[in-house]
Amino acid sequence: MARVKTYVRPMRGWWRRNPYYVRYMIREASSVFLAIYTVILLVGLFRLTQGEAAWDAWRAALANPGSIVFHWLALLTVGYHAYTWWKVAPKTAPDVRIAGRPLPELVITAGGLLATLGTSALVYVIVRWM
Repeated sequence: MARVKTYVRPMRGWWRRNPYYVRYMIREASSVFLAIYTVILLVGLFRLTQGEAAWDAWRAALANPGSIVFHWLALLTVGYHAYTWWKVAPKTAPDVRIAGRPLPELVITAGGLLATLGTSALVYVIVRWM
């Protein structure tokens, strides 16, 4: 009786073979920075409940050069994540027409990015003003 050999699809490095998948994996990996940053903020909230000394110690830890580098990397990856999110928006949004013509994808993407930047700037101004 002949032996049947099953096909085993190679999985090693599958995402590196196609630039689309590379960008996809980078976008998904950016969520790791978001998760870590969320934990950092939750620790800050916890320290705030422990009193002024604990809060000041947490803020001092954020001034550490390693923390500053992490925050810059997190900002870059979250910025890339937001950019790719708004790039997908025109493909998932309902068909928007103005005067019978479809709204260009660039307008939807640019509008989303501007809304994100504008909201971020507004939050920054409000926090600095307080």
